[in-house]
Amino acid sequence: MDGIFNIYKEKGYTSHDVVAVVRKTLHMKKVGHTGTLDPDAEGVLPVCVGKATKLSDIIMDGRKSYRAVVRLGITTTTEDASGEVLEEKTVDFDEDQIRRTVAEFTGEIRQIPPMYSAIKINGKKLYELAREGKEVERKARTVTIYGITIRNFLPPDAFEIDVDCSKGTYIRTICSDIGKALGCGAHMASLLRTKTGAFCLENAIRLEELKTLAEEGRAEEALLSMERALAGYKEVVVSEQSEKLLYNGGKIRSAFYRSRQPLAAGEIVSVYDSKKQLVGLYQVCEEDGFFIKPFKMLI
Repeated sequence: MDGIFNIYKEKGYTSHDVVAVVRKTLHMKKVGHTGTLDPDAEGVLPVCVGKATKLSDIIMDGRKSYRAVVRLGITTTTEDASGEVLEEKTVDFDEDQIRRTVAEFTGEIRQIPPMYSAIKINGKKLYELAREGKEVERKARTVTIYGITIRNFLPPDAFEIDVDCSKGTYIRTICSDIGKALGCGAHMASLLRTKTGAFCLENAIRLEELKTLAEEGRAEEALLSMERALAGYKEVVVSEQSEKLLYNGGKIRSAFYRSRQPLAAGEIVSVYDSKKQLVGLYQVCEEDGFFIKPFKMLI
């Protein structure tokens, strides 16, 4: 069984818990998730099985979309509702000011990762240091917010936002920084991941649903193909005469492959053999003409 299960992670599960349940349900060893979701968060968590585990980091690198509730007036140690309250301030719930402030968090922004995160410094995860009562200096990182909109105002002290962002974005840090900009502080009251890469909320299944399908011998009905995960990549088809070289991970010159879209040096493309079987991801290169070389083999 090779492919991806689009799991709806429920509250109370860690991402590793989900992997453990899927592994036990399917009796498979090769299972991996595609990006950590906090235990209190819900939503889309693609889980790769079999050969598709090679795509885990590819899916993880994709754009992501979230829905979060920002609660104003209260700052916490973790920047979300699970932490201890650090400070409480009066909230001036000015909707126009909130709109203007939220709009400032679009484009490339700099974020300082929260102490309660899985980033490692000197081999130790930040949240492990935080639990020991330690705080260390963290370097600000650049992330991209492709879009952030206010979905609902929830007076007297909260509002709901939809965020479309690059990988590595901490939504709770956005919520906290919005509060700082408004002068009253804030934390993230709830989080729902609505999309990651090609996987969205509408076709996500819960673990109990997967268990039921597995008991009935129908688990593959919920399995999404590796091709589905690579839907955002341009497709290249290699001619039959070059398939031996293709299967052995060799470079393929442009005379022996075709694509419906123009290709640029440096981009990653999904590569198929002449029978339209997925072989892997290749990188387009230019040196005495164009060629493609292996980036990640899937066979």
